[in-house]
Amino acid sequence: MSGDLRSYPYVIFNFEIHIEEGILVGGFSECSGLGAEIEIEEYVEGGLNTFIHRLPKKTKYNNLVAKKGMTSSDVLYNWFKDVVAGKIQRRNITVTLLDRKRSPLKNWTFNNAFPVKWNASDLKSDSSTIAIESVEFVHQGLVWV
Repeated sequence: MSGDLRSYPYVIFNFEIHIEEGILVGGFSECSGLGAEIEIEEYVEGGLNTFIHRLPKKTKYNNLVAKKGMTSSDVLYNWFKDVVAGKIQRRNITVTLLDRKRSPLKNWTFNNAFPVKWNASDLKSDSSTIAIESVEFVHQGLVWV
């Protein structure tokens, strides 16, 4: 059959995370929190027992969690430390899914984000795994471009 219009799913191992204002933090190995949920209010109408009205209330966005191999760069930790000290700097963060040729497929922009959690992996003398730095961000909305 010529002109096959099937759409194949994207592979998820190839992505980039950019933080505005030129923050260079290196490559990330994992990213989660690409989602949102609409809260629903249930309303039972008197005399009508065949269904329950479900009305949309507000949209709730997941926190963005980004993980990367720990390096000498302390940019993300310093941003988190500033928030702890009350100096909150909101920045837009863009996550880009790339194809095998590193061309952009999808972009998600997290508006006005700042870090609310920072973690380093456990240190173990009997392990040879890479030390991981994890940063969790709250934001004011997710835009899928």
